[in-house]
Parts: sequence; structure tokens; C-alpha cells
Amino acid sequence: MNKEQFQAEISPMLPHAPGVYRYYDAGKKLLYVGKAKNLKKRVSSYFVKKIDNVKTHTLVNQIVHVEWTVTNDEHDAFLLENSLIKHFKPPYNISLKDDKTYPYITIKNESFPRVFLTRRFTKDGSEYLGPYTSVSQIYTLMDLVKRRFPLRTCSLNLSPENIKKGKFKKCLEYHLGNCKAPCEGLQSLDDYQNDVQQVKQIVKGNISGVLSSLRQQMAEEAEQMAFEKAQHTKETIDILQGFQTKSSVVNTRLGNLDVASIVEHGGLAYVNYMVVAEGSIVQSKSLQIEKKLEETAEELLSYAIAFLRPRFQSQAKEIILPFEIQTEESDLVQTLPLLGDKKKLLDLSYKNAEEHMRQSELKTRLNLDKAATKDMNDTLVQLQHDLKLKEVPVHIECFDNSNFQGSFPVAAMVCFKEGMPYKKEYRHFHIKTVEGINDFASMAEIVHRRYSRLIKEGKPLPQLVIIDGGKGQLSAAMESISALGLVGKMTIVGLAKREESIFYPGDSDPLQLPYNGKSLLLIRRVRDEVHRFGITFHRDVRSKGTIKNELEDIPGIGAQTATTLLQRYRSVAKIKQMTQRELTLTIGASKARVVYEYFHKDEEGAD
Repeated sequence: MNKEQFQAEISPMLPHAPGVYRYYDAGKKLLYVGKAKNLKKRVSSYFVKKIDNVKTHTLVNQIVHVEWTVTNDEHDAFLLENSLIKHFKPPYNISLKDDKTYPYITIKNESFPRVFLTRRFTKDGSEYLGPYTSVSQIYTLMDLVKRRFPLRTCSLNLSPENIKKGKFKKCLEYHLGNCKAPCEGLQSLDDYQNDVQQVKQIVKGNISGVLSSLRQQMAEEAEQMAFEKAQHTKETIDILQGFQTKSSVVNTRLGNLDVASIVEHGGLAYVNYMVVAEGSIVQSKSLQIEKKLEETAEELLSYAIAFLRPRFQSQAKEIILPFEIQTEESDLVQTLPLLGDKKKLLDLSYKNAEEHMRQSELKTRLNLDKAATKDMNDTLVQLQHDLKLKEVPVHIECFDNSNFQGSFPVAAMVCFKEGMPYKKEYRHFHIKTVEGINDFASMAEIVHRRYSRLIKEGKPLPQLVIIDGGKGQLSAAMESISALGLVGKMTIVGLAKREESIFYPGDSDPLQLPYNGKSLLLIRRVRDEVHRFGITFHRDVRSKGTIKNELEDIPGIGAQTATTLLQRYRSVAKIKQMTQRELTLTIGASKARVVYEYFHKDEEGAD
């Protein structure tokens, strides 16, 4: 896949979201799996930037197909990448560490259960939370847990019988305040289990109560000027707020199951299907279904699952769904989760179904845009033929000037590239060198200013320049074109306002294009755009001119004060209604008196 193909077909589809991307060769063999904080930026870097690494260059040359799965965050992307590499062993991935090398928090299956970190997952009935990719963060969290909840660390068999017989003595940990000595019966099992439950809530992310307590503690420490303690407490709060709990894409307790979801839009439906093996997502597939006979979401999802499960050779006995469906597999358990880990998996499936819908709709728009681009190219070629131009007019500029009752002369220019508005090059002009109202001289001025500027900056000239206004305006523009030595370097035509006839410099007879032909329709569009752009600018200038006459003509009131008043009261009529005291609050006593007396001078001496 080359750069051009990537930018045309893949780049517009990629989301700015965390996730995992997969590269395949022509035979659909998985070559590489990678994670990304931003899928669009990361995947684009392979195809847009210069690659010096020989192995990476070889990989890119083999890539024919790209797939991706969005995740909730970068942490989940890391774990999903690990799961896929472990399952498929792509040739261009390094041998990634096994899941078991990431730490879990273990709540041991025993009386007075211990809570500790481990990297070994065993099926002994204990509860394992994790895995966790940020080792330093999880160690800090466990240190916090240990300080707030003094649970035992010994491996004694604290059965009720052994405690009752008095077989154990409290150790140094009790005297240091790190344990409440359940071994001697100084802490009941219920009280101990309550501490364990609170630890589980913190580890699972339900930390609002702890955070509230820590914030109060930090405030008290700051009030007592114990700033080092307050800073330490603040760091603890930051760690808790940023702590990531066990992942929705890797959860060892889930075992083997499938997940499916569906979203509908118009006559189409989008299904996402995930395969979970030993608690890890190993496959994710999204597809589009076109409705034929107003099928329900249940019917569509049932059809998709019947198609996808055999394709992925799924043997899972459970499938997570948003609603019940009919299936030929009588022993397949359908789970409709409302909370918990399975609901997180269903939400992630929905996210990928919606992402597939976004990609499909964007691809449709791009195909429409390609068709529109082809049609516009045909129009530009037709315009070249109709106007007898040397080149296809991919760059068109159009000028128009206007005034209002002999005041506020202004002008505007719009630019079209590839037949579309290129607003970056739109320009407004205040007429500077012409005294009074002279449309011809004004046109000569703005054309000279525009193209002398392009020559000075070394920018490309347009292939076609349209002067809105007919023969007189065109002749004035040509004076500037000649003075700049640009005759023959671009085509200049005039457009008569009423007849929409095309005039060439020096020709007495105009060119009349077919009324509804592609060429004239494009010229009209350019002409209408310069009118719109120019009228908006002219209206603004007129408005400012009227404001100036109303306020800045008041002796002692300048532009800044006038602007302040208008920003506050929005209109001159509103300013006239204000009392002197109200104006004082806005512009001060002395200027308020001047403005008030100016607008109320006729009231002086009234009975």
C-alpha cells in the first residue's frame, strides 16, 4: 500500500481515538498488531513519514489491508494488543510478555483473607483483580490501602477453631499498627471482611468516600501549615483519581464467551461481534447489513450471529447481547447485562459498531465526493473549451465593487480552486486612491493591488479572472493588467450584469454561453459568491459609518468611548434612553455628562 492509496482509502476512515490496529498482507495473513493513543496519528505515521528502519520499510511494503478496534482508553489498548499478539503471534511483533507477568491484586480464598500483589494466576478459588499495566501506580495504591486498612500479611491458618484454641500470638505488625490481631480474636471476622470489602471498592474505582476523607485531611493539614504532609496527601489523591481498575478487555474471571451488539441507521444496520477467550478479547469483527423487508433489530442480530459464530469457530456457551434473540443453538446462554464487567464488554462492542457505522457513512460520502469531483473536473474542461482558454481554469478569481448612495466605496474578490470556494484567498478592499465614486477607477485600483501583491510574493496567478460589470469595468481592469505586464499570462473576461454575456478585451460582440450549460452555471456561482461576500462587507462598513456619525461626532467622544457604549448598550437608540447616572457607570462621570447633554439638549429649559 503506497502513500497515495493510504491517504485516499484509509486515512479518512481512521478515528482520533485509542485502540489497536492490525496490518494484513495480500493473503489476509496478520503481519503486525500495534496499540495507539490516537489511531489516526499512529497508523498514518507508517505511510506518511520517511521510514529509515529496514524492517519497518519491509513491513509497510507488504501491507494491503488495515483493520482497527477502538478501546475505552490507552490502558485497554495495551492489554488488547497483548492478547492479540499472544493469540496470533504475528511475525513482525516481538515476543510480548505473557499476561501473567502483569501484577494482579489477589484476595485470597481463606478465613480472614489476605490482600496482596501477585504475578501468578492460579485457579484456587481466590479473587484476582487486574491485570495492571502501571506497576508503580498499583504499588502506591497498595501502600495506601495498607496504611488505611490494617489487614494481616501472615500466612497462618486463622480458622475459627485455631483462634478459639489460642494457638497464635500477636506479632510485631500489631504493635506497629499494621494489623488488628485477628489471630488472637482481637478483630472479628465481620469487621475484617468489612475492611476487605472497602479495599475491593477502592481497587474497583469506587473511591469517592476515600477521596472526600483525604480532601478534608489535606485541608486540615494546610490549615495547620503542615505543608509537606498536605502535599503528600495531595499526591495520594492524584494517584487515586488517576487509578485505572481492571480492564474491560482483559478479565480472567470472564472465561470464554462471545459479545454482539447492533446499531441501526436508516435502511442499514451495523453489527459488532467479539470473541473472548480466557477472559481476553481475541477477535473483533464489524459488518454492515442492508435491510430488505423492514427486519427488526432482533432478526438482524440473530442472522449476523448465525453467520459469524461458525465463521470464527466459536465454541463459547455464553453470548452477551443487548436483547434476546432466536438461535438454533439451544444450549447457548444469552446474557443481557445491566451492570458489571459484562456490561462493560457490551458497551465496548457498541462503541465499535458505532465506529463501523461512522466509517461506512464517511466512505459513502467520500465516494460521492469523488463523483462530484469528477463532475466538477468535467465542468472545468467544458469551461476551458467554451472560453477558448490555454489551460483548464483550476484557479479562478472574480472581482466586484459597490457603493451606497455615493458613500463607502468598497470592493471584494473571491477565489475558486478546483471549482470550489477557496476562502483562504478571499479579499476585501477599501478604495484608497480614488476620490468620490468612480467604479472604473476603483476596479483598476483593486486589480492592480491584487496582482502586484501576488507578483511580489511569488504566488501563482489564476488561469481565469472574471470582472463583474461588463465592458467598462473590464477595460479599467485591463489597464492595470497591462501596467503590470500580465497580458497573455492569464485570461480576463467581463460578465455583463443583466444578460450574463461574456466580454473579452477589445471584442465588440459578447460570447453567449448556453443558459443552463455547465460553464455558465459555474460562472454564475462564482459571481453570486462575490456578490454575497462583497455585500456582507459593505453592510459592515456602512454600519460603522453610521455609528461614527452618531457617536464620534459628539465633541469630546472618540472611537474607543463609542465602542464601549455600543458594546454595553448594543445601539444608539438604547444609549439615548439611558440616564446620566447609568452612563456614568459605563464611561465615567465627565464623558457621561457630555453624551447625556448632547442627546437631551432639546429638553433644557423645558417647563
